Amino acid sequence: MAALTRPARAHSSTVTTEETPVGDQRGLVEQARHDRDAFASLYRQYVRRVYGFAYKRAASREVAEDITAATFERAWRAMPAFTWKGGGFEPWLFRIAANEVAAHFRRQARADSDRARKALRDMAAELAEDEELAGLLRAGDLDERLARLRRGLAVLNPRYQEAISLRYLAGLSADEAAAAMGCSKPVLAVTLHRAIRALRRTMEADGGDV
Repeated sequence: MAALTRPARAHSSTVTTEETPVGDQRGLVEQARHDRDAFASLYRQYVRRVYGFAYKRAASREVAEDITAATFERAWRAMPAFTWKGGGFEPWLFRIAANEVAAHFRRQARADSDRARKALRDMAAELAEDEELAGLLRAGDLDERLARLRRGLAVLNPRYQEAISLRYLAGLSADEAAAAMGCSKPVLAVTLHRAIRALRRTMEADGGDV
């Protein structure tokens, strides 16, 4: 997708957006399935909103730019298989963006750095509000708790990793996380409940006590 430029930062005046009437957008999206210029029009329409979505969660211009670029790269590659349903192109695009945000935080949490420790600490604080994990995440040595959390997440099945990452690492709302996973809020709630129970079991087996 070399024809598309790297997204400008949110404060820049160099990027303009194009408002496409809803009745016309479906035609543009259909054209963009095989036309780079049509996809570039969609890019210009959505790039600042995707960047804003990423920046709100990453709090880093550089990371938000990377996530935005990755989102549109993935969207372009997936366009031939895109099927218009539900809300159409926009929710589909933001599902890709949400998963790119979650993937960024998962990579960060696996890294051995100050930023990774902060991501894990923030996640642990959120998860500790859950009764099933409170005892494992509030007591004992911080480094060991974070290491056990990292190891526990690594062995969960991908669906559970995705649910926990979207809600507790990327900081998405329940509505946003459900949309990113392509499910309803009740299904997300059940998936999260099961994911947290599975995480608790793996952490207990790794030497934790409640």
